[in-house]
Amino acid sequence: MAFAWTIVAFVVVLALCWRFLGQYMVYVYEGRARWLAWIERPIYRSLRVSPESEQTWQRYAASTIGFTAFALLITYGIFRLQGSLPFNPQHFGAVRSDTAWNTSVSFVTNTNWQSYSGESTMSYLSQMGSLAVQNFLSAAVGMAVAVAMVRGFARKGSTTIGNFWVDLVRSTIYILLPISFVAAIVFMGQGAVETLSGAVSIHNEMNGISQVLGRGPMASQEVIKQLGTNGGGFFNANGANPLENPSGLTNLLSVLLILCIPVAFTYVFGKMVFNVRQGVAILAVMTVIFAGWLTMSTVAEHQSTPAMSQVSISDTGAGNMEGKETRFGVPSSALYNVTSTQTSTGSVDSAADSYTPIGGFAMPTGMMLGEVSPGGVGTGLYGILLFSVLTVFIGGLMVGRTPEFLGKKIQGREVKLATLGVLVMPITVLVLTSVAAAVGAGRAGPLNGGPHGFSEILYAYTSQTNNNGSGFGGLSANTPFYNITGTIGLLLGRFGMIIPVLALAGGLAAKKPVAAGLGTFRTDKPMFAVLLTFVILIVGALTFFPSLALGPLVEQVSHGHFF
Repeated sequence: MAFAWTIVAFVVVLALCWRFLGQYMVYVYEGRARWLAWIERPIYRSLRVSPESEQTWQRYAASTIGFTAFALLITYGIFRLQGSLPFNPQHFGAVRSDTAWNTSVSFVTNTNWQSYSGESTMSYLSQMGSLAVQNFLSAAVGMAVAVAMVRGFARKGSTTIGNFWVDLVRSTIYILLPISFVAAIVFMGQGAVETLSGAVSIHNEMNGISQVLGRGPMASQEVIKQLGTNGGGFFNANGANPLENPSGLTNLLSVLLILCIPVAFTYVFGKMVFNVRQGVAILAVMTVIFAGWLTMSTVAEHQSTPAMSQVSISDTGAGNMEGKETRFGVPSSALYNVTSTQTSTGSVDSAADSYTPIGGFAMPTGMMLGEVSPGGVGTGLYGILLFSVLTVFIGGLMVGRTPEFLGKKIQGREVKLATLGVLVMPITVLVLTSVAAAVGAGRAGPLNGGPHGFSEILYAYTSQTNNNGSGFGGLSANTPFYNITGTIGLLLGRFGMIIPVLALAGGLAAKKPVAAGLGTFRTDKPMFAVLLTFVILIVGALTFFPSLALGPLVEQVSHGHFF
């Protein structure tokens, strides 16, 4: 009952974020929030950018790729030189080249996939100057692209979709930094560690055992990893480590930080296209899918495991606690992990590898739907807008009429770009998984054999290509094979979607609106929301069901259970 009331309060707070954070973000992106103009102006001067100038979609895309490439080189350089750089009390040497490259690409693409143990690999400078910085900047890139997409729908006969550099700066200094600053204070007040001191040795006089505890600048990194839907942790245990996630309050606050900006972006969309009900329709689809997957995971994890049933261990009512923190229990653990995989966050507070087959099934399938419920900061909105374009196209076919979305005709070019953006992820995941399952270097990675081992491979590429970053566990991924092939997924998953999105935004911005008629398919009505939900589910099922049948589904059936 206490958890139910906690969820009610959580939903109320999230609704307030939708309305008020969303309105504040509208002010930011329309240039009406100027209380940090004294910070903005010097940044624009150093970049030689005029905040009044705008870019075509081609220049916007070139700026996005160019900035990411520059950030990638800086991040890689710090990793490779960290043994000679300051703030390295552990005296860690250079990160291995393939690991450094995979990690650099991972963090600049907002994935934060970690094939290594952070506390035994990265110096404090690498953690702060590379990982934490990219937590802010990669999130801001996704937010900038989402706003450019919204402008594409909102503008009429325009050749520009905004300025990447202005959107990047404003996302960072007006939204990400202030929220992170306040939340970090709360985390530190709850016991999260924030220090530049090295590890500390603890000796227990009662049993004579000594233990070395890692420390570092954790609270500040923990907050932005959640808010920016990044997910990479200071520790290998991620959110299960009490030095990162010390209490039930910080656990729930983590979930709120993950969801607040993606949810608020639906209000931003509705407000900027002058149809708030359209934003509500998009939010309703996100909510239905999220609630369904959360229910699936929670119910499955409350069941007794096959191993417990075989040895006749009675059900205590706690459910499957293997791999879960006793501080949080099943409901909070399922909420945290489903939230993390329904967005592009990837942080975890329990071991996904220890979930039941169906409980674990909920996590990769949440990503396989394209991470649109509600998705990452920015990425969730522009991802579901791609599905929306396909939905109105299908709706137009049903009534024999040229489809329209918010007054813009959806024609061949728009449908092709939306299809490309939607399918690049599943094609990449399935090809990379097939290669890994076919070659010896790939088959050497999974700890387990059979369907569970296949699930470990499938999950890894699904996570990286969706720019999620969570790990199923059991896969030895820090090898040249997985680092190199994983990097392919990271890059295609990020830019194989961003470029079609910006091209679509540019094309829509140039279109003149058409008047709604009697045959116009209203996209702010329940019918559109229902159709959009089914399009997302059907695309996900058609692309991934055969591979899921080889992994978690056959594993569930082999245990003698159908649910």
